[in-house]
Amino acid sequence: MKKRGRGIGCNLYGVGFGFNRPDHAAAYVEIADDGTVTILSGCCEIGQGSDTVLCQIVAEELGIPFSWVRIISADSGVTPDAGPTTASRQTYVSGNAVKKAAMEAKKHMINLAAEILNCTTEELIVGEQKIYSRIEADKCLPFATVAMEAHKRGKPFVGLGWHDNTTRDVDPETNQGDAYSTYIYATQVADVEVDTETGEVKVLQVVAAHDCGRAINPQLVEGQIEGAVAQGLGYAIMEEVILNSGKTMTPTFAEYLIPTSLDMPKVIPIIVEDLEPQGPFGAKGVGEGAIIPTAVAIINAIYDAVGVRITSLPVTPEKILAELVAKDK
Repeated sequence: MKKRGRGIGCNLYGVGFGFNRPDHAAAYVEIADDGTVTILSGCCEIGQGSDTVLCQIVAEELGIPFSWVRIISADSGVTPDAGPTTASRQTYVSGNAVKKAAMEAKKHMINLAAEILNCTTEELIVGEQKIYSRIEADKCLPFATVAMEAHKRGKPFVGLGWHDNTTRDVDPETNQGDAYSTYIYATQVADVEVDTETGEVKVLQVVAAHDCGRAINPQLVEGQIEGAVAQGLGYAIMEEVILNSGKTMTPTFAEYLIPTSLDMPKVIPIIVEDLEPQGPFGAKGVGEGAIIPTAVAIINAIYDAVGVRITSLPVTPEKILAELVAKDK
């Protein structure tokens, strides 16, 4: 007999290293004489889309098209340190670093534009590929023109940004305090079908709602959520390292199972934008935090379906059948 159940899993996750561990990133932004921009960042792109997000942040800050921005990332020969790609930190920490670098480069452009237009820097706005006065409409220069003048006149056209996300440690006596500068939150709901004769679990659907602050690139956020659900599903019902007298009995993917595309259920990602004032344009992160609630939701759904509580991962068919037999005795 196949029985269906529904389970919920919730979590919070600290962004960055927290607990007073050093957590900072640096970046350079250089404006070329045609107005295009190069970012130098030590942030390592591992498929999550950080290169794209950092370019988006700089383009937004400088008021230029995304296509005008390129990035050199994770090249230890030329890029400044941005720390590792871990702890769901790169959009938040390196995002702030590139934004600050763009702000400094923008200040150089505004100073020069004010000199050329014979006006104050305070009245100038950068946006829509130009620098213009909010007071006198005729005082306006294309962003690319100002960039060219900076190169011709030997004016600054490079910005350096550095962001420190190091937090204070918690109280060593009470463990109370803010271990992280910001947190992400999530709730996932899983629907499963359990075969009571074989113990096999089929995950039918996962609805995943995640607070990531401002979603700089919603499509990439959804991709990270879907990838996280796949990893959480593997953690819940498939992936197991078996040791016997110190010998690993699951040495290859022939024995160590991970989900394939055929194992994946329908995933419905929901982005919740609770803006973080300290994040770049309100962004926080998503990454690792999205993995956590999946296994919890699946195990709760299994309990809802067949009434047995499994307390060790992965939940294999053998464990379910053993618990069903014990329940019937």
